[in-house]
Amino acid sequence: MPPFNLSDYDFKMFKDLIHKECGICFNLINKTVLETRLMDALKSNSMDNLRDFYSLISLDNQKLMEFIDDVTTNLTKFFRIEKHFEVLKNDILPSIMEDKLKHKLKNISIWSAGCSTGEEPYSIAITCLETPKIENFNVRIYASDISLKSLVKAKEGTYDGPRVLSIPDHYLEKYFDKFDDKYVAKRKIKAPITFDYHNLMYNGTQNNIDIIFCRNVLIYFDEQGQSSTIQRFYDVLGEKGYLFIGHSESLFGFNTKFKYESIKNTAVYIKK
Repeated sequence: MPPFNLSDYDFKMFKDLIHKECGICFNLINKTVLETRLMDALKSNSMDNLRDFYSLISLDNQKLMEFIDDVTTNLTKFFRIEKHFEVLKNDILPSIMEDKLKHKLKNISIWSAGCSTGEEPYSIAITCLETPKIENFNVRIYASDISLKSLVKAKEGTYDGPRVLSIPDHYLEKYFDKFDDKYVAKRKIKAPITFDYHNLMYNGTQNNIDIIFCRNVLIYFDEQGQSSTIQRFYDVLGEKGYLFIGHSESLFGFNTKFKYESIKNTAVYIKK
């Protein structure tokens, strides 16, 4: 199939459908990404006409979900933004544990929102296990994504060599088994994690969360989608809950009750 340029009409048609289904916004800056994903979708469905493909995914929900899967799959890596995990281990988790003990509570809940293929929740699990005295608490990590394909990969917890390069060697040996050129997450870091499908544009079932990681996800939403998602995060966080977002993201300019705080030069948002 020869390369094609997405017409303005077709671009609007597909970007409106994607926004309606999952809140992700495509614009002129990332239009080429959508073009590439559409080319791949046409090939995989043995089609050569965009309007026919649009009709197909409009009528076939399974095909629509497969297309949304391909569009929303994002690259990630273990211990992305390393300072976040340092602050989590050395500052935030100790503070939460101290507060829990005062109230005779044992549960700590963390939500990895937009977990992709699992690198973030496994990094969180390792960080928790490496935190002193964490064994006195019941830690649960909820990992969600809109891509079913990514969730299957995340649950498997199997990664090839290049994908684990950002994991410190002592962690890699301690928390992964090696089979040929593959690394498989051990049960000790799989056990606290629950993987589940969730569209951030809608309310979920989680509540009273202590920490939310939602990094490099909000940038794909429009202003209204960002605002409503931020409010939902605020609502599901427990008292003194923490929110991590990406380096390129900010809550500045949003009407939110979150309080910005810099912990060892690392940006964190705290529920008042």
